[in-house]
Amino acid sequence: MSPEEKLAQLGLTLPAVPVPVANYVPYRLVGEFLYLSGQGPKRPDGTYRPGRLGRDATIEEGYADARLAGLQLLAVAKAALGDLGRIKAVVKLLGMVNAEPDFADHPKVINGCSDLFVEVLGEAGRHARSAVGMGSLPNAMTVEVEAILQVETA
Repeated sequence: MSPEEKLAQLGLTLPAVPVPVANYVPYRLVGEFLYLSGQGPKRPDGTYRPGRLGRDATIEEGYADARLAGLQLLAVAKAALGDLGRIKAVVKLLGMVNAEPDFADHPKVINGCSDLFVEVLGEAGRHARSAVGMGSLPNAMTVEVEAILQVETA
């Protein structure tokens, strides 16, 4: 089953690729590696879910937000590659959590993105990862995730 078919089976639709609001690009393809800029939990109305884990958001809400950021990353990868089936491996994720200083469950939050990648991409979705806390994130969003993918070259 292709990743696109797996998304459909899960009842998921890729969102529109966000347009950068500064001087950067959403992705950069270098050889067989696709570098994806950080994505957050963008809702269908274009807003981001704000909040800080340990104060305004629960682990379950953060998990759902990281999953939504993962969908954004997959949308950018699809725009870059034309076909998610070209992804050979998710090499590395960096998950950033907008958290209170005493919050300690960053990995449980970023699991939302990690789990999504494995559900959609199978073994190719398994990856190295860092899940870290931040004092703040753009738009006061709860999470931001960036990724490095190994891809089939055209």
